[in-house]
Amino acid sequence: MRITVTRTGGSATTDHWALLDTDGRPDAPHIHALVREALGACGRSPSLGLPHAPHFAYAITVDGRPTGYCADPQLTSSQRSLITLVLNGQM
Repeated sequence: MRITVTRTGGSATTDHWALLDTDGRPDAPHIHALVREALGACGRSPSLGLPHAPHFAYAITVDGRPTGYCADPQLTSSQRSLITLVLNGQM
């Protein structure tokens, strides 16, 4: 599974993105479950993920399928965990 997270907005209005490939990872089943939960709580339109400054908006794409959108400060714990894992390499 290839997971891409793009972060936009914030005080500096900079974009940042990262890709995580779960192939061969021992924690892949946990990450896959986290993805399902996080995407289930996402909107399907960027307008549903618009942040209020100075917060961030996130786009989550998995294996090229339709993107899920979410934004601070309304992130669920699964969305926050997944975003942190992909963007920072840690949970």
